[in-house]
Amino acid sequence: MKTKKLIIGNWKMFPVNAKDAKAKFVAIKKVASTLRNVQTVICPPFVYVSDLKKLVTGHRCVVGAQNSWYENEGAFTGEVSPAMLSSLGVESVIVGHSERRANGETDDVVSKKVAAAIKAGLTVVLCVGERERDQDGDYMKLISNQLKSALQGVQKKDFNKLVIAYEPVWAIGKHAVRAASTDDALEISILIRKTFADMCGKDGSCVPILYGGSVDAKNAWEFLLKSQVDGLLVGRASLDPKVFAEILKAADTTK
Repeated sequence: MKTKKLIIGNWKMFPVNAKDAKAKFVAIKKVASTLRNVQTVICPPFVYVSDLKKLVTGHRCVVGAQNSWYENEGAFTGEVSPAMLSSLGVESVIVGHSERRANGETDDVVSKKVAAAIKAGLTVVLCVGERERDQDGDYMKLISNQLKSALQGVQKKDFNKLVIAYEPVWAIGKHAVRAASTDDALEISILIRKTFADMCGKDGSCVPILYGGSVDAKNAWEFLLKSQVDGLLVGRASLDPKVFAEILKAADTTK
């Protein structure tokens, strides 16, 4: 049986109004709901989660969240808890995104968030990735340590509630050094599987791996085909329904 490709759209802090968010979601769902080999998850800003959840029909295009805190309630102004997300029917949440790490989120905080989200029954999309690549290969150790640190509070039996998203920070955004290659992504997908194998004594294939970083309609199929990843974490391209539809279609036809 062919495993579905997992394509997650991270809308970040876009769009600026609910009407536009609904229109984008409906346009994406129109295509995503026809694709048998793809699971699509749209992660909008928190303020749109409830509205978009009401537009979900079926299971092929659903709504996730961009972040959650590590307590279920309390004096944490501005935060959203995993229990709150679960109460809305949200099933997955992104944790440890590079933009949040850049704003001061530590490995310890990421670890607490991962454990809390899994305890609340959510699937965690854990982001890892290096800010730069050095010739000595220290970035490999960094990524392996990010994984081990983030998962120190997670029991092996709960590894099936994990998705790992590799996002090379140096290849993302206007300050990108260069675009990441399929070989770059392949190298890290192998590293991630080896790290999981070391941690749980299995081959690590039970944990889906995504690639994220400047993914578009032109390179999506190549990453899926050549980098041994199970899907993609798509940023700005997921806000354009036409472009995102091309990515979804590419994933649907990639074996």
